[in-house]
Amino acid sequence: MLYADAIYRSGAALENCWGFIDGTVRPVCRPGENQRAIYNGHKRVHSVKFQSVALPNGLVGHLYGPVEGKRDDSGMLASSGLLQDLQRFSNSPVTGLPMCVHGDPAYPLRAHLQGPYKGAVLTLHQQEFNKSMSSARVSVEWVFNDIINCFKFLDFKKNLKVGLSAVGKMYIVCALMQNAHTILYGSVTSEYFGINPPALNDYFI
Repeated sequence: MLYADAIYRSGAALENCWGFIDGTVRPVCRPGENQRAIYNGHKRVHSVKFQSVALPNGLVGHLYGPVEGKRDDSGMLASSGLLQDLQRFSNSPVTGLPMCVHGDPAYPLRAHLQGPYKGAVLTLHQQEFNKSMSSARVSVEWVFNDIINCFKFLDFKKNLKVGLSAVGKMYIVCALMQNAHTILYGSVTSEYFGINPPALNDYFI
């Protein structure tokens, strides 16, 4: 068992977890050139990808991208430099453990980046941990859906033409505007965790 696994996943859930990381695939119109570079074989679409850290208050706390649709989540993590940024965080005032984000099994296990237990045979404690964190990690999908539901043109791939429109910038700006919308009106994520986002003036300070 890895040291980080033994130390940082000792509870039924991660009390030192402050966010949930995942990648999202945004379909775009098939380009005339470099089609293989942006083709995502898993989703079977031409796309660009973004990496996000969703916070329990419903905000996107970290956004990286766009990158080519063929890139996997672990490769995107490496190029984003997020792990190096996470290492600058201090320990949790509650548990004394390093503050971390939680991701799916595609991500490596680190002190500041935790994930579910893997394997066919898991102990009852490990199963409870995976279940509790899986139900919380789905919040990152809610944040992705909030952005698309509020800015539906992002979901109309025929108008999202790489090289002819600023596809990546549009998503980034919409994510920022969705954060402002969440601050003003709340979200499913903030209600689920019972944590209110900061005031608008504090966010845009």
